[in-house]
Amino acid sequence: MMEYVEIVGRSVAVYLFMIVAMRVFGKKQLSQLNTFDVILMLLISNSVQNAMVGPNTSLEGGIVAAFVLFTLNYVMKRLIAKNQLVNHLLQQKPEVIIQHGVVDFAKATALGITSEELTEAMHEHGVEFFKQVKLATLEINGSISIIARDDTGHYKETFHKRKTEKK
Repeated sequence: MMEYVEIVGRSVAVYLFMIVAMRVFGKKQLSQLNTFDVILMLLISNSVQNAMVGPNTSLEGGIVAAFVLFTLNYVMKRLIAKNQLVNHLLQQKPEVIIQHGVVDFAKATALGITSEELTEAMHEHGVEFFKQVKLATLEINGSISIIARDDTGHYKETFHKRKTEKK
């Protein structure tokens, strides 16, 4: 029984470490993963596996570790949703990258966004030039939202919105 308590403790420690690491290394890591990001995630999962289960490589040990991770994830989501202080400490905030056609290259660089990535995001939203952008924001989920001017000089929202089906 004591070995399962140890697995719980190790799993909690790894989970908390991963939360801090994602906070430190930034929200851009959450957006579209490239080859290097996928490799990193695979290697991290492999490297922390032994740290969570220790010498216990049994099916039960793996299930206990997975259960603890799912439970921690559920609890953290509930805490973030219900507690503003926890939300403020753990969730990152949207960052403005372009405002009224002016690009904040220093902020984009600090966030790890290249000019090519920013241009690609603009093109995905149907915008060709920086001067056509009223507002570009790096959202907390790692995506870039764009509000662009329309042909009349007014601004229009060009977010990717979910389509809801009504049956």
